[in-house]
Amino acid sequence: MTQRALDSSGETPGPSRPAMIDAGAELDPVHPMEPPPPPHRPDGLSTAEVAERVARGEVNDVPVRSSRSLTEIVRANVLTRFNLIIGGLWVIMLFVAPIQDSLFGFVIVANTGIGIIQEWRAKKTLDSLAVIGEAKPTVRRDGVAAEISTNEIVLGDVIELGPGDKVVVDGVVAEADSLEVDESLLTGEADPVLKRPGDPVMSGSFVVAGGGAFTATKVGREAYAAQLAEEASRFTLVHSELRSGISTILKYVTWMMVPTAIGLIISQLVVKDNNFKDSVARTVGGIVPMIPEGLVLLTSVAFAIGVVRLGRKQCLVQELPAIEGLARVDVVCLDKTGTLTEGGMDVTEVRPLNGSDEAYVQEVLRTFGASDPRPNASLQAIIDAYPQTEEAWAVTDAMPFSSARKYSGAAFAEADGTASAWLLGAPDVLLPEGDATLAAIEQLNQQGLRVLLLARVQGDDLDAPGAAAGAAPTALVVLEQRLRPDAGDTLAYFADQNVATKVISGDNAVSVGAVAGKLGLAGAENTLDARRLPTDPDEMATAMEQNAVFGRVTPQQKRDMVAALQSRGHTVAMTGDGVNDVLALKDADIGVSMGSGSEATRAVAQIVLLNNSFATLPSVVAEGRRVIGNITRVATLFLTKTVYSVLLAILVVCTQVEYPFLPRHLTLLATLTIGVPAFFLALAPNKERAQPHFVRRVMRYAIPSGVIAAAATFTTYLVARHHYSGEGALDAETSAATLTLFLVAMWVLAIIARPYTWWRIGLVAAMGLGFLIVLVVPWLQDFFALKLVGTTMPWTAVAIAVAAAALLEFVWRWVGRRFGM
Repeated sequence: MTQRALDSSGETPGPSRPAMIDAGAELDPVHPMEPPPPPHRPDGLSTAEVAERVARGEVNDVPVRSSRSLTEIVRANVLTRFNLIIGGLWVIMLFVAPIQDSLFGFVIVANTGIGIIQEWRAKKTLDSLAVIGEAKPTVRRDGVAAEISTNEIVLGDVIELGPGDKVVVDGVVAEADSLEVDESLLTGEADPVLKRPGDPVMSGSFVVAGGGAFTATKVGREAYAAQLAEEASRFTLVHSELRSGISTILKYVTWMMVPTAIGLIISQLVVKDNNFKDSVARTVGGIVPMIPEGLVLLTSVAFAIGVVRLGRKQCLVQELPAIEGLARVDVVCLDKTGTLTEGGMDVTEVRPLNGSDEAYVQEVLRTFGASDPRPNASLQAIIDAYPQTEEAWAVTDAMPFSSARKYSGAAFAEADGTASAWLLGAPDVLLPEGDATLAAIEQLNQQGLRVLLLARVQGDDLDAPGAAAGAAPTALVVLEQRLRPDAGDTLAYFADQNVATKVISGDNAVSVGAVAGKLGLAGAENTLDARRLPTDPDEMATAMEQNAVFGRVTPQQKRDMVAALQSRGHTVAMTGDGVNDVLALKDADIGVSMGSGSEATRAVAQIVLLNNSFATLPSVVAEGRRVIGNITRVATLFLTKTVYSVLLAILVVCTQVEYPFLPRHLTLLATLTIGVPAFFLALAPNKERAQPHFVRRVMRYAIPSGVIAAAATFTTYLVARHHYSGEGALDAETSAATLTLFLVAMWVLAIIARPYTWWRIGLVAAMGLGFLIVLVVPWLQDFFALKLVGTTMPWTAVAIAVAAAALLEFVWRWVGRRFGM
């Protein structure tokens, strides 16, 4: 087979951007330096040459990791600001107080260990999935083309390219067959660049049309996009409203904690003339509960467990905040092919036009199928229906399909020596508006069928600007797409969750609408041809909100449509598997790629569905909602403790009394009312729709809850100070205050645990039972220094707690009505 565009002569036409750059120069793809191109070796390197290059270190050894290393995991979980503070206080307590006052340190060690283990599990899941999803470029060695891992590429390798392939290392084009490369990820310019032999190609760009091969000139860390690719693929917990919100909260906590702790230290160690060790213990007891140390841990654990759960469903989360981000999405833009439909198609009918001979048309289609070494789904269906025979015509020229043109082309030397040239593509692009054939095509489109037009053109210059203008319609090729069996249920799920679904496709709008209608998409009858879509962003946003199905959408339009929706405040997810989806995937808030999609789409997407199942998306949404909803609940628990701890310390400083609690008391309370229940609540199922303004929503409940808890506890403490006197009075006062604080904190837990299920009720009851056991078992009484003295003061403590609980209910209900949950 000969192809006019295939040129491996090694001649170097004019330079094309971005050209190659020197390894020591500043990374600048727009103004580069061009080294001389290496000689082209069609058979590639020999095995011996590859071994020599590996020995010299000329191998693409950049570790593209999906997760951070074990050392980084340990460092991130251990070396936190609050861990260092608590660690210092723990060391002090080990010297000045009984071991029971140092229990908070062991809890921190256990929590940190849990965080490290869970993140290590997530790392292993991510690493294994990354290997499954890794694209393997085709490299020629010893005259044989074979797929290898990207880290096995060596300097001088000849790497083949086809539509959707990502350029994995820097190189120089050696062969080009209408090769068009998109460099938007490097330069920001969306227009594809036509590449000819001798032109440079940069790692990070990808092929949108045509094919060819290039010679690797820079590998490893010298390649332009190596560092970018490595950084973009790393496990990360940043750029998330949840994470940034927690960071903001911790910043506020630090501001409150430092002056309060200083005042408490002065009050307990200088003003009060008490036993030094007891004063130190009570001072530490006041400082430690101000720190919401477990909040960061549980957030990390919730994300990590989400990764593991999704990993079991063959869903690769390349950036962890994507779990949270998809839960906040209110518009999902779907590409029909590969998302609502399966990759394969079937030819159901070939309808000759204008008196064309059916046998002749079939022979044209048979040869057309042989013209493209990398056929798309439509052409593959034609190949399956009309396989090549030994008597096939010779292909003299070929023009691969382009989503921008909406058609492909081929020229043949027929059996009798006659030369002919053909185009195969979208009828409404190849035919003039108003052509009578379009009416019949419209009827087929309304049935959800895909129709291609085979048209004969004059001359042999297939990619001439006016080649399609004089095309003579010869036949209609009717294709039936295979619907994904689970797509209907997934669309119904999004509709139930009030997530708007927009189907955006390069196919005919009516045909796409028919497919969407078969799957039960609400508004599928509201279709719009993107060629009539307004270019004004505001008008485009209005059209996007009013319609559900869009056809004949160009890659740039997909990008503009995403931007238009975002301009209206929508959080947009984009799914797709083809090269024409890359720009929109890159700009969307969340990009979702199919595992069988092109390497380019998988590179820019935050979520890759390795099982190619659109039905996995509800699981991702559910994980995100579980994380957001549960962390909001848990954060309220932790910050309620922080607020009442700070207020109690302030009240103690202002009234110049002993701090009522030892560290053991608050360790017990924190474990029963926050630590253990928070762990279960953070991992529980939760289908609440994600809401914005995380910090504001949490503080609306945590501040009044903390104020009420502190006021009730300090009131009990002051009443007890007047009630008890003599030796052991401080222990009795502490026990009464502890009882009130526990009951109020338990009521906060009971509110947060709603809506109740059997296990939530059991969780709250178990925590209450745990505290009751401490109060009645003698050795636990001694261990925690808790013993209720008499009956009057304990019942007074209960009464104050009941009043506080009633006030809590009123405040929570008022906040819920006033601001909403």
